[in-house]
Amino acid sequence: MGNQPFHGGEIALQERAGERDIARRLGAGISSRIVEGALPFLGRQRLLAVATTGDDGLLWTSVWSGEPGFVISVDGQSVSILPTFMFVSPDDPVLPRLAIGRDVGMLAIELVSRRRLRINGTVEAISRDEIRIAVRESVGYCPKFIPRRQPHPVDAPVRPTRGESGRTVDEERRTLVEHVDTAFVGSLHPTRGVDASHRGGASGFIRVVDATTLRVPDYRGNGMFMTLGNFEVDSRASIVTVDFERGRVVSFSGSARLNFGVENPGHPTGGTGRYWDLIVREWVQFDLPGAIRWELIDTSPFNP
Repeated sequence: MGNQPFHGGEIALQERAGERDIARRLGAGISSRIVEGALPFLGRQRLLAVATTGDDGLLWTSVWSGEPGFVISVDGQSVSILPTFMFVSPDDPVLPRLAIGRDVGMLAIELVSRRRLRINGTVEAISRDEIRIAVRESVGYCPKFIPRRQPHPVDAPVRPTRGESGRTVDEERRTLVEHVDTAFVGSLHPTRGVDASHRGGASGFIRVVDATTLRVPDYRGNGMFMTLGNFEVDSRASIVTVDFERGRVVSFSGSARLNFGVENPGHPTGGTGRYWDLIVREWVQFDLPGAIRWELIDTSPFNP
């Protein structure tokens, strides 16, 4: 990372949006390790978004959950994910693609407090007891656009249903996508690695344009443009939409296309005039993993 926390794609988007000065100030919070004050936060989390590529180069993003302590860091230089304490769907698209030396992006998120911690790095070791990831970069995120949810344990978890997959967005997937208020996005850079980030809004903030295109508004955030900056350099993208009420998840893999300067009043951006499209190549649907029920407390006051 050196003395420059941003790569060329991020800087180009910051300048295009007129937010370069904001990004410079906030860039000081990007670290090559997890700061000490964030370690207890990480150890309390029950939900983790994870993104990686496979041998075919496609990028996928998923959500994992577990008991508090299923993801921990002792020294801030590495993260341990403990499979014996976590819940992952048998149809999960990320876990089988992990391999030693492969880049991984993670986002630990505490929905009830709207706090989140972004971590990216490289897989160091994989065993039945531990997935260990060397930290390359970490930063805290602003709490905007996160609906608050309280986790509750479930005494009798519903038996998982068989996963589904496809290449086009049919009516069932359209209904699910246009219902959710929470998603996680995967992006990557050839030298900075893979990133996982949050996207949220009012129910229906993601729209299905056609059978192979999802459209996501880019609201005003922290000005660093880490996700869109990656798209500027490498178009590979993924998004996982999470339906907490119905316990369903759809992960889409494909490529991103940026759209600037076009505001659709029926699909507001909050004034940025920015959208990005995911051109879908493949999707998989599976049950939200874990014996947890997520109760909605309130929506974000920042939603357009």
